[in-house]
Amino acid sequence: MLAKPIFQIDMALGYVAWALCVTRYVWPRLKGIGRVEALRAIATLHSFRFFGLAFLLPGFVGPALPAAFAVPTAYGDFVTALLAMLVLLTARERVLLPLAWVFNVFGAADLIMATVQAIRVDLPSVAGQLGAAYAIPVLYVPLLLITHGVAFSLLLRPAYTPARSAG
Repeated sequence: MLAKPIFQIDMALGYVAWALCVTRYVWPRLKGIGRVEALRAIATLHSFRFFGLAFLLPGFVGPALPAAFAVPTAYGDFVTALLAMLVLLTARERVLLPLAWVFNVFGAADLIMATVQAIRVDLPSVAGQLGAAYAIPVLYVPLLLITHGVAFSLLLRPAYTPARSAG
């Protein structure tokens, strides 16, 4: 089998598997806690996006990985990680919610632009150049994009404060 269909199948199944996992296990739990805490949980996951800088590491990725894809993707992930960390460091809800919007809009746009750029440079045909970073677009990106969708859902709905137990 050629690299392109393998990459496309892996990526499609990454979205399906994560959508099932998030729908079944993550979303029900996030709905049951306050909006701020749910957004912090999502920001925690995204705070690890600094790992996208690995697209710039020779030896970790192949020398023919298109720079038009690797460079903006690496730095977009890095900035998103910093924004997610700012959300985690913010104590006041009045500041946290606008920061969460900035992090979420920037992070989702970064993933969408990286996907568009991957299509432009025909990344699936050179998927072997991703080297060890192959797991990022097929396993990590689907989870990140899905959780951005969850974060948008949380940001657009009214705040919820979980009921306190009596006692």
